[in-house]
Amino acid sequence: MLKTEIDNSIARVTLDRPEIHNALNEELIGRLTETFKDLGTRPEVRAIVLQANGKSFSAGADLNWTKRVARFTPEQNRHDAQTAIEMFLTIVRCPKPVIARVHGAALGGGSGLVATSDISVATENAQFGFTEVKLGIVPALISPFVVARIGAANAREYFLTGEKFSAATAHSIGLVNHVVQSEADMDALIETKLAHILGASAAAIAATKELILTVAGHPVESMSSTTAEASVRSRASADAQAGVSAFLSHGKPPWVKS
Repeated sequence: MLKTEIDNSIARVTLDRPEIHNALNEELIGRLTETFKDLGTRPEVRAIVLQANGKSFSAGADLNWTKRVARFTPEQNRHDAQTAIEMFLTIVRCPKPVIARVHGAALGGGSGLVATSDISVATENAQFGFTEVKLGIVPALISPFVVARIGAANAREYFLTGEKFSAATAHSIGLVNHVVQSEADMDALIETKLAHILGASAAAIAATKELILTVAGHPVESMSSTTAEASVRSRASADAQAGVSAFLSHGKPPWVKS
C-alpha cells in the first residue's frame, strides 16, 4: 500500500496500490500522514520524493471508501474529513523538501497531493483533474492547497467543470513545476533538484519552508516585522556562520559531503 526507502539522505515514498490506480482510502491516508511525520523528524533525511507504482500517480479517492463514508454519521464524517486534511497539512508543513514524481493520472486527491508538494515534475502524457463535481462531490478538502497553488481564477474553471487536463495545462496554471518527455527525463531532472537540495543547509531549508507558509497571501507591509525577525534568527544561526565562513575560505560547508 505504501513503501518507503531511504538511500543517500533521500526518502522515496511510493504509493503502492497499482491495481486501483493508487486510489486513496483511510488506511493509505493514515500511512501517508504517519510516514511524513516520521520523515520530517529524521535528521538523516534531506528530501522526500513522492512517487507511485503502476500506471497512475493517484486516481483520487477510492470509490469503495467514498461509498462507506456516505453511510457515516455527521460526526464520523467530520472525523474522516479531518484525517484527510491532516494528511495534506502534514505534507505541506514537512520541514523536508517534497518532490512529486507524477506519471499517468493524478485526479482529485491525487492532484491535491501534487499541490502540497514543493516541486512537482510530470511526464508530458500525465493527466490531471479535479473531478469531484462529476461525482456530485465538492473538492473541499483539497481546495485550500490547490487554490494556493493555482489561484482562484484557475480553480473556478477546473473545479467547476471537473474536466481532465494535460500536463502542459497543469504547468501553465502552476500546479506542476516541470513537464518532461519521459520518466527517464523526469528522474534525471529530479536528481538535479536533489543535488541542489543536498548542497544547501537543511536547517535553512526548513526555516525557509516555514517562512513561505507564513508570508503567503499576506500584504508585504504586514509581514515586515515577521520577515525581519526571520532574517535575524537566520543570520545568527550556526549554519549561517558555517556557510559564510566556508564561502569566504573557498571551502565546503559541513552539510556538503566531501
